[in-house]
Amino acid sequence: MRKVISYIAMSLDGFIAKPDGDISFLSIAEKKGEDYGYSDFKRTIDTVIIGRKTYDKVISMGYEYPDNDNDVYIITRNAKPDNKKLRYYSGSLKHLVSELKSKQGKNIFCDGGSEIINELLRYNLIDEFIISIIPIILGDGISLFKNGRPELKLKLINSGAFDTGLVQLHYARLDN
Repeated sequence: MRKVISYIAMSLDGFIAKPDGDISFLSIAEKKGEDYGYSDFKRTIDTVIIGRKTYDKVISMGYEYPDNDNDVYIITRNAKPDNKKLRYYSGSLKHLVSELKSKQGKNIFCDGGSEIINELLRYNLIDEFIISIIPIILGDGISLFKNGRPELKLKLINSGAFDTGLVQLHYARLDN
C-alpha cells in the first residue's frame, strides 16, 4: 500500500520557517554534492501534496515545480484550473489521501507546509516522517507541529548525522 511521507527540514527548536516565511536558514547545511538522501527519496514517490503557500515560496526562489514527472496536488482554499501535472485541490485532505492511497503507485510525498502536515496529522494520515534538523535555534517562527493534534507514537527507522551539523531522523507511525 502507498504511504504518505513527510520529508522536511526544521530548526533545532522546531521551526520550518521564520515568522515571515523566510527559509534562508536552511542554506547553512548546504554542501556541494550532498542532498541528504533526497534524490533516493524522490525515486520512491510519484505524487506530491503541497500547500499553496509552500508552493508559492518554492516558485519565488526560482525552482521549477514539479521537478520531475510527479502528480502534484497544490492544496488551496481558492480553486484554480489545473495545469499539466499541477492540480489545485480545495476539497477534503482526508478524502484526497484516501483516494490516492486506493490507487496503484509509488509513495506520496507531503512537501509541507505546516498547515497541511498538521491537517494530515489530525486524521492520522502521515505514515512516515523524514525530518532533517538544521543546526540553528531560531527562537520564533512557523512551527512544524501545532498544538491540538492527537498523540502519535513513532518507531525510529533510521538516523544519521552529517559533517554539516545536520541530523536526519526517519520515523514510521506505530498503528495504535
